[in-house]
Amino acid sequence: MKNSDFDIDFGNGYAGEKLVKELLTCGYTVEVKRDLKWAKTGNLYIEIQCWNQTEQAWLPSGISVSKSEYWAFVLDETVIMIPLLKLQELVVVFGRYTECKMLPNPSKGFLISARELIG
Repeated sequence: MKNSDFDIDFGNGYAGEKLVKELLTCGYTVEVKRDLKWAKTGNLYIEIQCWNQTEQAWLPSGISVSKSEYWAFVLDETVIMIPLLKLQELVVVFGRYTECKMLPNPSKGFLISARELIG
């Protein structure tokens, strides 16, 4: 007798293993971020614009211009990896606009909780 749950679980497991292998062996491009404030706030900062001193203008940055297929957020000893397109969708749904006014590199972006990233 065929155990359909096993077949489904095996297929899902294999797909997951394949994704991790591709991520770890340069099959995909990954941009890595580390937000040291997340442990206190529960939020991650997702940049969309930065101030360019030379041009004296706000320029697209972060997820607005990223060419990476995945973004990885290093949170202490845990890593959340998410496809860029999914991250952009989640920022639209859950993101809370904010500005980082730290000189010399102010930026604009969104706060999103780590919980919201993993659903």
